[in-house]
Amino acid sequence: MKVTSDVKSDVKRVIEGAARSAENGVAPDEGEGLSISIVVYHPDVALLGRTLHTLGRACERLRAMSPGLPIEVFLVNNGGFDSGSAILGELAAYDIRCEVIAGHGNVGYGCGHNLAIVRATSRLHLILNPDVDLDAQAFVVAAAFFDAHPEVGLLTPRIEEEDGSLQYLCRRYPSLFDLFVRGFAPASVRRLMARRFARYEMRDTIDGTSTVWDPPIVSGCFMLFRTGLLQKLGGFDARYFLYFEDYDLSLRAHELMRVAFVPDVRVVHHGGGASRKGMKHIRLFGVSAFKFFNRFGWRLW
Repeated sequence: MKVTSDVKSDVKRVIEGAARSAENGVAPDEGEGLSISIVVYHPDVALLGRTLHTLGRACERLRAMSPGLPIEVFLVNNGGFDSGSAILGELAAYDIRCEVIAGHGNVGYGCGHNLAIVRATSRLHLILNPDVDLDAQAFVVAAAFFDAHPEVGLLTPRIEEEDGSLQYLCRRYPSLFDLFVRGFAPASVRRLMARRFARYEMRDTIDGTSTVWDPPIVSGCFMLFRTGLLQKLGGFDARYFLYFEDYDLSLRAHELMRVAFVPDVRVVHHGGGASRKGMKHIRLFGVSAFKFFNRFGWRLW
């Protein structure tokens, strides 16, 4: 396990790499293997341990199909995690190299992932939340899908609740009204708007069993990219500290390659919304929403 902390030089490399890609208009040559970045800040250690265990199992299945495939995990410690934690043994048990990036402080979700993205030399790079359990066949199925569809640059999976029901985390372009009512209005008001929210969540299109092409926005809890595309995009926009960075990155990815919802790739997500996390998260949500709409266009209703 390696621990690194030179955040200033890494940020500089991200910016310079994005500038070079924009100049030549060509994504870097695809590398080999798989890299994964996980950003943690005072994580739930039990959930993180489950994530690493299921991640290791999925990597093992992938290596069974491609022996010797290089796989690397970047664990970005934004604070509150013991870099010597025994739970990292979950990865060592599967012979997965883990680099812990630490010492930079809480730079935010997107910037944290960018510190890993700039290091990646893989063919595919996964942006993963520390509260997601992966199906054992997730990487095998995803790699086959990328092989079959060279036009695809970003894959999003079937994301489930613990009981197996579907989380509708693909989105159409939101309005300010949608975000406010869904996040903060009483349940009685939300029920009145159920049909409207169903359309926003693409429930008319996503049945959980069929591949859906080009959903406008996909969830940042699991975003599997061709690394070349991700690096060409410059990773996440550093102006978002938390929230909407995945909306932003999704929309930009469509400009260069296709996006696919692939339900045969399955994960379980244990996360929750901003309104259930207190006033600090509500403020962060509002600030990021303003930046998002200011960039891509305001839609009030």
